[in-house]
Amino acid sequence: MMYRTRFAPSPTGYLHLGHAFSALTAYELARAAGGEFILRIEDIDHTRSRPQYETAIYEDLAWLGLSWQTPVLRQSNHLPDYQAALERLKDLGLLYADHRTRKGEAEAALSAPQSEDNHETAPANPAWRLSLEAARKYLGSRYDHLTFTDHGQTQKADPSINGDVILGRKDIGVAYHLAVVIDDARQGISHIIRGRDLSDATHTQVLLQALLDLPAPEYSHHALLLDSEGRRLAKRKGSKSLRDYRNEGLSAADIKAMITTAPKG
Repeated sequence: MMYRTRFAPSPTGYLHLGHAFSALTAYELARAAGGEFILRIEDIDHTRSRPQYETAIYEDLAWLGLSWQTPVLRQSNHLPDYQAALERLKDLGLLYADHRTRKGEAEAALSAPQSEDNHETAPANPAWRLSLEAARKYLGSRYDHLTFTDHGQTQKADPSINGDVILGRKDIGVAYHLAVVIDDARQGISHIIRGRDLSDATHTQVLLQALLDLPAPEYSHHALLLDSEGRRLAKRKGSKSLRDYRNEGLSAADIKAMITTAPKG
């Protein structure tokens, strides 16, 4: 099997040093293995995705010296595929409708009992959640033997870590977990290189791969870049962007040197 990995950013903000670290790590591992590096744009969240951020992704990665196959897969062009997978899971009896409002969901997160009031103003189009109970019954003994490989070590998958996750969102129809396993299979991804902050997501994604009869890639979750206060870099925290560094006249070599010396955790 050819070594094929991917970098799959969402165009909801400008890339920062943490993104550069993840992209460069995946790119160099693919080159060392004589494999392929795939760029994918995960833009299913049309409420937050912006064309200028997508353009900046291409510019920033090219500036760093990365290259990739074209055309680039954009998730927004494949919504019917995700919907088909959602319908398949519904037909198998593995999903249930969640009619709660945002207020009801917040109460559930606090482990509060759901009152009937939450359903009085419920939206007509529900969210769709994966039932772990139904998944366990469907897979039988396979459920308790789900595993994945992380850094070459076999790990036991525990989907209960994330609970009954939403696979069909009310607003955009599909959620991250479902779209990503469909695309990884579609693109023949053999190795997934990503940050440690997504390690818990692997437990749910391995379950979905089993339910949908999809191949299971190998995983490698790397450390995260931290700021001077020990916090991980994040778009929502306003971490300095690669675009800012470029505008200040820094070179790709400067960025790689910063990544090498940056604190990680």
